[in-house]
Amino acid sequence: MMSSTGILSINLSAIQSNWYYIASILAGKAECAAVVKANAYGVGASEIATAIYQRGCKNFFVVTLDEALELRSFLPADADLYVLGGLKEDSESLFVEFNLIPVLYSLRAIYRWLDFCDIQKAALPCAIKLDTGMTRLGMSLDDLNAFFQEIVHRPLLNPVLFMSHLACADDRYNPLNKLQLDRFKKAASEVKKHFPNIKLSLANSSGVLLSSEYHFDMVRIGAALYGINPQGDRDNPLQSAIHLKLPVLQVRELTASTNIGYGAVGQAVAGIRLAVVAGGYADGIHRTLGLRPVGQIEGVEVCALGRISMDSCVFDISASSVAHPDYVDVINNELTLDRLISENKSLGYEVLTSLGQRYTREYFYSDSAHE
Repeated sequence: MMSSTGILSINLSAIQSNWYYIASILAGKAECAAVVKANAYGVGASEIATAIYQRGCKNFFVVTLDEALELRSFLPADADLYVLGGLKEDSESLFVEFNLIPVLYSLRAIYRWLDFCDIQKAALPCAIKLDTGMTRLGMSLDDLNAFFQEIVHRPLLNPVLFMSHLACADDRYNPLNKLQLDRFKKAASEVKKHFPNIKLSLANSSGVLLSSEYHFDMVRIGAALYGINPQGDRDNPLQSAIHLKLPVLQVRELTASTNIGYGAVGQAVAGIRLAVVAGGYADGIHRTLGLRPVGQIEGVEVCALGRISMDSCVFDISASSVAHPDYVDVINNELTLDRLISENKSLGYEVLTSLGQRYTREYFYSDSAHE
């Protein structure tokens, strides 16, 4: 039976394989953590996290406390869950109850966590984040100096991870990469003097492929899980894991030239065949596929005409020999996420998080995925 909504298929074997590929680069010298914030970039946190946990991933990063609590509801106790958004007022006890690790990115947050540790009379684990050049969440270098002078000797301070985030790792020639690396290494050497067992983490998906210098003790991958190329100027070593097809609601054969869609900006000539498909800007099509989506019907490419509506868009399917197709593929092994990113000048994270909630999601394991 044909679905009334688009079908978003997620190949969990490919996602496991992509995680394993990055982990294999590390050769056991660093841990491969997964970033599954925003419902695993909209793909499904429970399914994605469970699949890669089964493959060997034991470290997961989310942004909000609610995301962490959801993750803890299905991941075993030996999975370490880091909350990048840090501490909110009066949330400290939940971190202890559910074995969560707050990422502390300011002196104020560190003080509040330590005050809570004092009350609990326990050295509770935390992570500390340094801003090395992205100018986002993280302590400044001045804050770090104050940290060493004012806080570092408090007996219940128990940082288990010292981290930062690369701003330009997808451009391996950008000089900021080396600058951030040098800043992080210098800061980490001081942190290690006080906490010799603390783990260090700098690299994201793209940072892993810069060089082993960026690996330290843990890397944190997100987009790479879904097959998005970490370094766009190199061949992609990862497997495509996402497939999206939109159901055809109506096929129309034009007997006269006409306009298509809002604003009458689309033009169609007599004799062409049109497919009206379910999927519009409410489903993220304008963000995911650009203003002029390209699809496939049994491998034959077809192009959209006119403006995308809230719930539908229109494809010229004249090139296809299929008279009444059931679906138009818009993401598959040929129409990859990398191609969408390149053609639409978008980010991999943007494409994934724009996928709508109305799609029927299908998760499957494939024998064709390989390590």
